[in-house]
Amino acid sequence: MAGQFEAIPGGGAAVALDGVEVSILRSLAVQLLELIGPGDEPAEGADPLAALFNEGPSEPPADPAVARLFPNAYGDEDDEQREYSSEFRRFTENDLRSRKREDGIAVVRTLDALTADGEDGVVLELTADDCLHWLGALNDLRLTIGTRLEVTDEDEGGDLYRLPDSDPRKPMVMAYLWLGALQETLVETLMP
Repeated sequence: MAGQFEAIPGGGAAVALDGVEVSILRSLAVQLLELIGPGDEPAEGADPLAALFNEGPSEPPADPAVARLFPNAYGDEDDEQREYSSEFRRFTENDLRSRKREDGIAVVRTLDALTADGEDGVVLELTADDCLHWLGALNDLRLTIGTRLEVTDEDEGGDLYRLPDSDPRKPMVMAYLWLGALQETLVETLMP
C-alpha cells in the first residue's frame, strides 16, 4: 500500500503515508485554498437564497494557475466566444470555486484527523465521498503545479523529468509526479 491508494471495503480507499508526505500534502492543499480564495458568505442577516443568485466575475483570472483552474468555457479566439465565456463565467465560477474549496478543505480535514500509527507513518482511509473530494483536489493541485512549471499537453514536461537536482524546480517536479501517481492509483481504486 505504500505510496499508492488501494481499495477498501465499502467503496473507499487507503494509502500509507509518512509524516513528511502528510505535511507536504497538507501544505499544498492549504496553498491551493489560498489560491482559490475565500468563500462568498452572505452577510449576517442576509437572505441565503439571494446569495445563491449572486453573479460571479466575468473576466478570467490574471494569474495563469488560477486561470487554469477556472478556464474560459468557449475559448477566446473572437469577440463572440469571449462574450459567451464571460456570461458563462458570471453564472458558474462562484459555484466552481465553492466546489474546489470544499475539495481542498476535505483534504486538509482528513489529514488533520490522522493519528500516528507508529514511527513508520499513518494509513489514510477515505470514504467513497472523501475519495471524490481527494480526486478533485489532486487534479487541481496538478493543474496548478503543472501551470507553474509550464507543462504542456504536447510534451507533458519531458525536459522537467531530466532536471539536475540543483535546479530549484526539482522539488515541484517531484511533487507533480507524486501527486500524479496518487491520483492515478485513486482513480484505479474507484473503477469497477
